[in-house]
Amino acid sequence: MEFYLVLAVFGTLAGVTTVLFGFGGGFVVVPVLYRTLVHLHGADSAVGQSAMQVAVATSTCVMIVGAGLATRRHHRAGNVDWVQVRPLLAAIAAGAVAGAAAATALRSDWVRWAFVAYLALTILDGLLRPGFIRPRVAAADQAAKPRPSGPLTAVLGLVIGAVAAFLGVGGSVMTVPLMRRRGAPMVQATAAANPLSLPVALAGTATYVLLAWNQSVPLGAWHAGFVDLRAFAVLVVGSWLGIRLGGRFVGRLPDGLHAKVYLALLTLVLLAMLMR
Repeated sequence: MEFYLVLAVFGTLAGVTTVLFGFGGGFVVVPVLYRTLVHLHGADSAVGQSAMQVAVATSTCVMIVGAGLATRRHHRAGNVDWVQVRPLLAAIAAGAVAGAAAATALRSDWVRWAFVAYLALTILDGLLRPGFIRPRVAAADQAAKPRPSGPLTAVLGLVIGAVAAFLGVGGSVMTVPLMRRRGAPMVQATAAANPLSLPVALAGTATYVLLAWNQSVPLGAWHAGFVDLRAFAVLVVGSWLGIRLGGRFVGRLPDGLHAKVYLALLTLVLLAMLMR
């Protein structure tokens, strides 16, 4: 019971970070679920040995609901730049299949360290390269910038989808820094991450379910492939509540503070994943 209470609390936090930062919940859900699964089942059990895959797959499944609700909220508020978002959707879905397949084929520890490495690189890039804390392009000039070409858009979408599904973290990990450097305000950059998380969530979840069943991973009852169904249900309820709470603050955070809090949250998650 305590396990599910913890998940409900962190599911709510995941909902808040989804609607305000476009995280899709993964940066919150993956570390918490990974550590609780190892603690409950033991590192040598079937679940313990696949704990990172279960955490990533369950997080990816939760994103279907969380990103969908957050997308609706931001769309109604007029925050989503659909001109930039739509061309990426199909390529992201294709990349998500490849990323999820790669994650199921690797050892859980390798996926964990890939998660840690990507977090560290994202944080350093945001801090050291100009354009994230304070965008180099004025938001008013953003529309005048040329859009990426078709082939470049396809490559970007494939990479974003593969990384996001591999780590179970949604589109925010790459799209927020990318749009930020193109001059987008944080509210618009984080809003775009939610619809871009939907193809990751749908394609990634299907891949995690099908490949785990095909490999006959002995995870026990209440699992659909690598997805922990009971944890999924609790996290979805918490995520819904968090989106309702966090939605009240959409567009109210000062832009620079919004960017700094985004990086601060990534740093907290990185520290949590580094703790043994």
